[in-house]
Amino acid sequence: MKVKTLAKGLMASAVALTMAMPAMAEDMTLRFAGVFPIDHQGTKMMEQVAADVAAADVGLKIDVFPANQLGSGEALFEDVARGNIDLAAAFIYADTDARLEFLSMPFLVGGWDDMDNIMRNLDSEYNKILQEITSDYGVRILAQNPEGFVGIVATQEPTNWNNFDDKGMNIRVWSSNVVKSMVESLGFQATTMAWGDIFPAIQSGIVDGAICCTKTATYSIFAQSDVGTHFIEYNSISELTTFYASERTMDKLSEEQAAVLQAAMTKASDDFFAYNRENDEVYRQKLLDKGYTILSLNDEEQAAMAAHIQENIWPLMADSVGQDVIDRLLAAKN
Repeated sequence: MKVKTLAKGLMASAVALTMAMPAMAEDMTLRFAGVFPIDHQGTKMMEQVAADVAAADVGLKIDVFPANQLGSGEALFEDVARGNIDLAAAFIYADTDARLEFLSMPFLVGGWDDMDNIMRNLDSEYNKILQEITSDYGVRILAQNPEGFVGIVATQEPTNWNNFDDKGMNIRVWSSNVVKSMVESLGFQATTMAWGDIFPAIQSGIVDGAICCTKTATYSIFAQSDVGTHFIEYNSISELTTFYASERTMDKLSEEQAAVLQAAMTKASDDFFAYNRENDEVYRQKLLDKGYTILSLNDEEQAAMAAHIQENIWPLMADSVGQDVIDRLLAAKN
């Protein structure tokens, strides 16, 4: 009788344990950190990822932390590498590894089709190089989000804005020697500054502007707050947000969970790219309606600037990025 009772007890415990396993899996919650403002389309894409993963019902939940709540873009890569944060949507700066400077290589892409084929295609040489580097730090690339070309947000019209002479302006650059060298070769003074410091620095006049943003972001972040008056289009570097994950986190996921997460990231990347491509001209008009002046190079000026940068800045990248990386990127582009 006692044996039967024990057997029934063991069976009941096994059933209870089996039933509890999905519930325990549902308790697995990932932290997804981003740098977009709360009402930005990029944050909506992060929320879409969380909703799609939840809807798949594979025992996985994602909490979204936008607007630098878990740290600036400069800090997120190392936190993800350490496993302190599971997922991030941010640009990958070269603070951790100088080879990552290739992400800021000016005039590597020439338009939306290039962004799609070179930057979004995870099988491209561009992304193979990126994954090789980030793998050294335990970081996996899940999707790429080129948002269009960054321009210069300014509080005045730069002198000689369409040539290489002195501009009479000090502008913010991100932590990239390549970008700093590029804007200085164009005639600007350059001050390296973290993303989170840009708005107050422009607002207070510490700098006269910043190379930082697409037209969409310029409108959302600056124009709507009546900060800045000019947007200068040099079309040299694409704004890039990367969806990336800690390998420590990915190792904890089942194959099904990992597949669901990847699918959600890919879908969000597709949707975000389509949104930015479709709305680039819409936000140009919104900037104009807000009173901004947009300065654009003509074809001859654009070609001259590209040639100037490729001749003077690309060779400087070899020391930090490695000539082999540059050769691989250019060979894949040709």
